[in-house]
Amino acid sequence: MKAEGKVHRYGDNVDTDVIIPARYLNTSKPEELALHCMEDIDKDFVSNVARGDIIVAGRNFGCGSSREHAPIAIKASGVSCVIAETFARIFFRNSINIGLPILECPEASREIAAGDEVVVDFTSGRIDDITSGRSYHAEPFPPFMQALIEAGGLAPYMAKEAGK
Repeated sequence: MKAEGKVHRYGDNVDTDVIIPARYLNTSKPEELALHCMEDIDKDFVSNVARGDIIVAGRNFGCGSSREHAPIAIKASGVSCVIAETFARIFFRNSINIGLPILECPEASREIAAGDEVVVDFTSGRIDDITSGRSYHAEPFPPFMQALIEAGGLAPYMAKEAGK
């Protein structure tokens, strides 16, 4: 499993309220949430993001409330992966549950710049910054989590498993 795209860069403590502002929580439709993803921290994100792009951020990405709307909005906007120094634990869990790949890699978090082209191999944990020529290593997902993400999240994975 791989991701490849342009980087959108953010700092530390990006909370769920700026990922998807509370005023848009009256819907759970992914396509509607995507229209407002990151707008309180980056008003141009929605018009600049392309399918496959990658978010790189600092420490404690996804802190704040426990709602799943935040990773859903990110995934629905077309982002293929989020790389951060650390993630808030509930955001980490919600991301895996909805099939949004996330990787913790402090060195990549500090060094990868906005606009860089990055390739991520989830099986090995390798992160290649094509723009700078640098490579990084994150802890890869265990096989069961890779299968869950590949299925599109916990619900599709469980439906697939039940159909076996």
